[in-house]
Amino acid sequence: MTQAFNGGDNSRFSESSAPSKLWQNIAIGSLGFWLSGSLMLDFVVMPTMWATGMMESSGFASASYSIFWIFNRVELVCAAAALSTIWALSQVNLASVDKNRKMFAGAVMLMAIALTYAFILTPYMSGLGFDADIFTTTQSLPAEMDRMHSIYWVLEASKLAIVGMLLFLVDRSTSEHV
Repeated sequence: MTQAFNGGDNSRFSESSAPSKLWQNIAIGSLGFWLSGSLMLDFVVMPTMWATGMMESSGFASASYSIFWIFNRVELVCAAAALSTIWALSQVNLASVDKNRKMFAGAVMLMAIALTYAFILTPYMSGLGFDADIFTTTQSLPAEMDRMHSIYWVLEASKLAIVGMLLFLVDRSTSEHV
């Protein structure tokens, strides 16, 4: 049956490449979904909140915490999927040990970034945005919020670069041997 699809060349399609392709597809799918969600949040949702003045409103801290709480959980699932599939991919493909180490290190870094967002950065930034003094007439963001935004954007740029690197390495890891 496979000879009809590949012109009679059995070396091009083998049973051993099927698990590798499956894990490659899952890794690319989860990384691509994560990348698209991050780009949507960074370049559509956040600028819209800024442009509409939502960041100046009294309910901004709770609203943004809700948005980021949900997205952080999605990121944790994507990071776990990426880490799991890259580990599985390293077990079934014939990529070099160096390439497998790079992919695994990148996936671990992505998990660390997702954990940092979910359990350190988002709760801390939401706490900074919450105004406990009900008698203030003007609300301004604390100066420390600028530092936290800088940390967020450095982590976000790192995450996007690592996801891009992993997409490239995962694509190359099985295409070299199939």
